[in-house]
Amino acid sequence: MISRIDRYIAVHILSAIAVVLLIIVGLMGISLYLDELGEVDKHYTSGAAFSYTLLSLPGLAYQLLPLSALVGTLIGMGVLASNSELTVMRAAGVSMMRLILSVAKPISLIAFIALIASQLGVPESQQSARAIKASAQSESGRINNGDGGWYRQPGEYIHVSAITPDGQILGVTRHQFDSELRLKQTSFAKSGYYSEERQGWLLTDVELTALINDQRIEKGHLDETFWSTELTEEMLRVILVPPVELPISGLSSYSSYLNDQGVDSTSYELALWNKLLQPLSIIALVMIGVAFIFGPLRGVTVGQRIITGVVIGLVFKFSQDLLAPASQVLGFSPLLAALLPIAISFAIALWLLSRVR
Repeated sequence: MISRIDRYIAVHILSAIAVVLLIIVGLMGISLYLDELGEVDKHYTSGAAFSYTLLSLPGLAYQLLPLSALVGTLIGMGVLASNSELTVMRAAGVSMMRLILSVAKPISLIAFIALIASQLGVPESQQSARAIKASAQSESGRINNGDGGWYRQPGEYIHVSAITPDGQILGVTRHQFDSELRLKQTSFAKSGYYSEERQGWLLTDVELTALINDQRIEKGHLDETFWSTELTEEMLRVILVPPVELPISGLSSYSSYLNDQGVDSTSYELALWNKLLQPLSIIALVMIGVAFIFGPLRGVTVGQRIITGVVIGLVFKFSQDLLAPASQVLGFSPLLAALLPIAISFAIALWLLSRVR
């Protein structure tokens, strides 16, 4: 049952978290849009750059949610502490544990929403953003080979720039070699779609460049050509999308596939465990914030609380980023790499709370 105290604390915390998240995501969005304006041309317009930025915002919000939850909790609970409302509650017989549970309820709701978003909403939004940019850049012929993904099959190297949520591929470059590994033909297709009937990809609007006897270059154009490959839409989607942008189900299935093939799947397992444990990350950071409110930050200003929250959040993020490659180099479990910062955060929170009288 939700009491009046629960509702009162929840309103303060959720409103503070919402404001912090909007400010941080807004600033990050403006910075991203300004970066994208540097790539604008007659095909990749400022409107397309804005759409790309807008569709990237859910992913930014998801990544910044733990930090925003920590800073928002420090601000929301800090306001109650500054107004002596927490002191009045405790004087009225409300225990510290009861107050912590009141904080945990709205935070648990946020954590649950984050878990659902990581599977359903955020991946589609990020893929749509990539598709918009790749589609516009393919029109201008300046696809960045650093984007997308490479695939190799006998006698051929293929680069695909992006795949849309409905399964259309964009910016397909194919380099074909002879038996002596000499380049014989390069082609670029603006788009393509998978044919279940023919078990391959139909590529459209294809520009061909062929090298004849290593001496003469011939160019041509095809409205449509067929690319025979074992690469299905699902497999290609996993190859093109960075692990952090894949849904939980995709990470799980592809990690299992790589393990079955004897291929290292550490990066995908790390992304999987980080997403599954994201709710615990949020709760752990918030518990540190609550411990600071009852302890070291009881009487400081709002600005000091914000700085403290940002520092703690950044240290937490850096520790996650450091443990990720460490698990690959040292060979310890990706689960341990994802769980260790969370466990340390809970330990610090419990230690701080144990010192509060």
